[in-house]
Amino acid sequence: MKIWPLIRLFRHGAAIVVLLAWSCKEKEAEHEGNFNKSQTIEADQEVKLVILGTVQDAGSPQLGCKKSCCADLFNKPDPGRKVVSLGLVDKEAQKRFLLEATPDITSQLHNLNWVANTAADQMPDGVFLTHAHIGHYTGLMYFGKEAVNASEVPVYAMPRMIGFLQNNGPWDQLVNQKNIVLKGISEDSIMHLTPSLSIVPVRVPHRDEYSETVGYRIKGPAKEALFIPDIDKWSRWEQDITALIAEVDYAFLDATFFNGEELNTRDLSQIPHPFVVESMALFNSLPPDEKKKIYFIHFNHTNPLLSPESEEYKKTISNGFRVAGFGKEFEL
Repeated sequence: MKIWPLIRLFRHGAAIVVLLAWSCKEKEAEHEGNFNKSQTIEADQEVKLVILGTVQDAGSPQLGCKKSCCADLFNKPDPGRKVVSLGLVDKEAQKRFLLEATPDITSQLHNLNWVANTAADQMPDGVFLTHAHIGHYTGLMYFGKEAVNASEVPVYAMPRMIGFLQNNGPWDQLVNQKNIVLKGISEDSIMHLTPSLSIVPVRVPHRDEYSETVGYRIKGPAKEALFIPDIDKWSRWEQDITALIAEVDYAFLDATFFNGEELNTRDLSQIPHPFVVESMALFNSLPPDEKKKIYFIHFNHTNPLLSPESEEYKKTISNGFRVAGFGKEFEL
């Protein structure tokens, strides 16, 4: 038996293994880069906020959508099209928190753990819910016995939201099986998550069929953020949104629809949100330093702000505002 062909085969096989390993590493780095490419702070920042999703509850592309905004995405999905969620990281305290439990929670928790340099299978130290609309709490199901079968993940919510989860299936099973532990929060009451990180629920008007709706003020050692992914209209809120913007460093605000023309198949009076054009008009007189605090987020699948190439996106940026980007990180 000749040995040289075997040696050549071994060398060829070894080369293939090396090439495959290199290829896998390259793809892994590319995935991480896709998530982290738009970050704005150094990776070693101790306390930070990360955008884990920017899209409205039903995602993008959306079920049943035949419009051009979705057509190409069914064939070539965009990995950055995740339902709206923020992550909070305190590296010194070794704590990680999710704001919202979305249908994309699997990849979002994976990305949060990657940002925190934590094991990929670690459950969050807490999940904060805003309200009982499908994109904001249904990811809780993945903590259940059909999935990871988690043990006592803390879930923070307002009183009606807690009652909804306790008294309706399948969510009550998560409670009874102790996959999650419900923890009550109160409007305008500060919660200290770590010595360097705190959070305050802010009640907002919205379609409260099953629960109240809140946003959150998030305070770190250096900076503060406001997160209001859902609200009916700014005029229906007793608080002055411009005054709140003045008190924080970042404001992630509801931008579900760019204007009233993009969704021509639904009665928008039944799903009221502040149009982006309305918000830009309301905030137009703010000084440039105040405008640049505003990051529009929570985009319906029809919203042209999902595309940086759109004229609406360019108009928003040229007017001094910002558009929340998947994977972007912020110092707190």
